[in-house]
Parts: sequence; structure tokens; C-alpha cells
Amino acid sequence: MAQSLITLTDAAAARVRKLMAAAGDEPVLGLRVGVKTRGCSGLSYFVEYAKDQKKFEDVVEDKGVRIFIDPTAVMFLIGTEMDYVEDKLQSGFVFSNPNEAARCGCGESFSVAN
Repeated sequence: MAQSLITLTDAAAARVRKLMAAAGDEPVLGLRVGVKTRGCSGLSYFVEYAKDQKKFEDVVEDKGVRIFIDPTAVMFLIGTEMDYVEDKLQSGFVFSNPNEAARCGCGESFSVAN
């Protein structure tokens, strides 16, 4: 069986549903997940509203929500689990990525093996 591009925990799916409900009058199809070059380790995740599907973009439907995968991020995200964590000091999406080779000390960026 092929490895899933990205999966969501129940907490992540619930948070995506909540964000979709709060999107207002603008039509939003789901959330877009990708990576950007930044941070001390080289890459960081980004999550944004997906108002449309971009060319070559993969769409993952899991637990009743849609996640659009930025085409430049696919090779970095294969097998990743997306979770949502909330504690006394912070809240946000957390990624458990088997492709990560290293993560910076503050947890804001990561790198992959060459």
C-alpha cells in the first residue's frame, strides 16, 4: 500500500473544521499546507486558507476536511501527520514528519536529508 501524503489527527481535523466555519463570507475550500525556506534549519511549515486549487496541487481528504498540498512541498511532506496542540502557553498545528533530518532548537524550522 502506498504511503499517504499527509494524515490528520482528530484534533487537527476538528481545528480545520472550526477554521473553515470561521472563514466568513469568502468561499474557502480547505487549508493549504506547504513549506517555505526560512529559519536556522532551512525550512518551515505554512498553513493558509485555500480559496482555490492551484495547478499541480494535491488534495488530501481526511476525516471530512480537505488539505491542499502546495506542489513544491510534496517531497518534504510524504508520510507527515498533522496534529493540533493547545496548552497554556501556545496553540497551533504540529507536524510529525518522517522526512525531517534535523530541527532547530526553537522548533520553528527543520531540514531534510539530502
